[in-house]
Amino acid sequence: MRRFAFKMILKKGCEAEYAKRHAAIWPELKQMIKDQGVSDYSIFWDKETNLLFAVQKCDKETNSQDTTNVDPITQKWWNMMADIMEVNPDNSPISIPLEELFHMD
Repeated sequence: MRRFAFKMILKKGCEAEYAKRHAAIWPELKQMIKDQGVSDYSIFWDKETNLLFAVQKCDKETNSQDTTNVDPITQKWWNMMADIMEVNPDNSPISIPLEELFHMD
């Protein structure tokens, strides 16, 4: 199992809306992420910088931020979230991978 961490940028003033949308995450999106081998997925919010920090376990080489072969469910989610996050031209969230320097089981 591989751990993958990344950060994303939340637009100022969109914190409550981001939390609301994720509280109602679509079951089909959640299942699709699991089917892609992603588990134990958490997103944290740094109030001082408005950065989102995410970490997930992956049992494959890909992760939820992989922009190759994007399925329609993911694209629809990205389109819905584009108004509250910093995004790429395809509406995928700007996702900056983070290097793991320490881990303790």
